[in-house]
Amino acid sequence: MDSAPYLVPHSQEEIAILYEDDDLLLVRKPHLLLSIPGRHPMNKDCLITRLQQRYASASIVHRLDLDTSGIMVIPLNKACHAHISRQFQQRGVAKSYHAIVYGAVAGDSGEIDLPIACDWNNRPRQKICYQRGKAALTRYRVLERKEHCTRLLLQPVTGRSHQLRIHLRELGHPILGCDMYAHEEALGMADRLLLHATTLAFEHPTTGNWLEGECPPDF
Repeated sequence: MDSAPYLVPHSQEEIAILYEDDDLLLVRKPHLLLSIPGRHPMNKDCLITRLQQRYASASIVHRLDLDTSGIMVIPLNKACHAHISRQFQQRGVAKSYHAIVYGAVAGDSGEIDLPIACDWNNRPRQKICYQRGKAALTRYRVLERKEHCTRLLLQPVTGRSHQLRIHLRELGHPILGCDMYAHEEALGMADRLLLHATTLAFEHPTTGNWLEGECPPDF
């Protein structure tokens, strides 16, 4: 017997428009809102379908996980989409995230360089795999230490699926509220995944200027 389909909780939070011009939007994706429609008919509500009700030509050029909130760029025409897509492919887009992780992180900064592959037997989970994994690099810096947790600034150099979550687990400091990679204590320390896309910067496809967007976390 097939298992019951996963139905995404319906996020009532509004999508904030952080920046708008003729070519693109910078928006804040709420926690528990899909970036694109899910496979099940009841999981069609998502960021892009909501935006297309107001911006018919809006398209998706990158994604944030369901549980992750934060800044995203939304192209409004095909030329802009192609230009920004190339920048993502060539790692020309600068991204940073805030996360609150379990325990006290030793040292004020560091790098996590571990290859990531799909864990096919436990999809959609990923795993560290030196044989078949793709190179993945995350830089981090401590912003604040508290008694049982640490706030980090994260800069993913690569963009593998679940990269930040699995890298921080391997560091020994899973993200609080992570239902895929955190142990029970870390999972229970937050009522949501404490991971937020804070900044996004890239070359504007039309002006050629460096465009920087910022979206502070609410945790």
